[in-house]
Amino acid sequence: MTALPISFDDVAAAHERIRAAAHRTPVLTSATANVATGAQLFFKAENFQRIGAFKFRGAYNAIAQFTPQQKAGGVLAFSSGNHAQAIALSARLLGVQAVIVMPQDAPAIKIEATRGYGAEVVLYDRYQDDREALGRRIAAERGMTLIPPYDHPHVMAGQGTAAKELFEETGPLDMLVVCLGGGGLLSGCAVAARAMSPGCAVYGVEPEAGNDGQRSLRSGEIVRIDTPRTIADGAQTPFLGNHTFAVIRELVTDIVTVSDAELVDTMKFFAGRMKIVAEPTGCLAAAAVLHGKLDVKGKRVGIIISGGNVDLGAFGSFLLG
Repeated sequence: MTALPISFDDVAAAHERIRAAAHRTPVLTSATANVATGAQLFFKAENFQRIGAFKFRGAYNAIAQFTPQQKAGGVLAFSSGNHAQAIALSARLLGVQAVIVMPQDAPAIKIEATRGYGAEVVLYDRYQDDREALGRRIAAERGMTLIPPYDHPHVMAGQGTAAKELFEETGPLDMLVVCLGGGGLLSGCAVAARAMSPGCAVYGVEPEAGNDGQRSLRSGEIVRIDTPRTIADGAQTPFLGNHTFAVIRELVTDIVTVSDAELVDTMKFFAGRMKIVAEPTGCLAAAAVLHGKLDVKGKRVGIIISGGNVDLGAFGSFLLG
């Protein structure tokens, strides 16, 4: 096995670093889901995390490790919404100025929340503009430190704390199923799984329109695609990161995909049966399990609900559609 960008020691250190700031989110169960799948399912509800998504974990862990010079210069991030809010809130808590580059079609609730946490928001066209180039230019001009949404060891280690908490409550699992955009959450969780439940198979789940991770894992190299058009806005990344792919290639069993229709159906299940709000991206892992994309019968399965930030108007239309 080659050396990976992060170790379980990094995840454990991140957990201590964020402990006072992050919520320890609940692990939920559903008798209905267990009967339907023939499995024991454990849902790690990161929709109840601060800013409504797991992203707070990695953002806080990263900024908390800034040098005094970096803190004085400020932080810049590019994000479709959840990393944006996470950086904005973490920066405010740690006394750091934040600038966030966000797509102009990001859910309004995410843009408003990012500004509400005190960050400056710079909008761009996700289908025409290169957010990384824009972000790096602004960071260089203003002397700010760029924290990308997933391809950063401190971010990855922070995200892995979600799985660490899950295993602490459930004990060993047969499978862990995690949503996949750029791979920060999946890679961090895979490292935690290897250490805390060595026999656990780890699976990533992408939207059908954005299966770059699936193609990358099966080809052995990073595959780039056009920005996918899907309601799972948090998984509209066109390629994995170098750091995240190194972990995914080593530790992830497979990557499967689900349709937008299956995401909507899963949102309805969460709202109707479990009385919780989950955004489309947050439903990816659960959708794969509930719609039979993975063989879970007779197994103990952990599922990460990654977030709950969805515009109320869109949420209503999904439920009524």
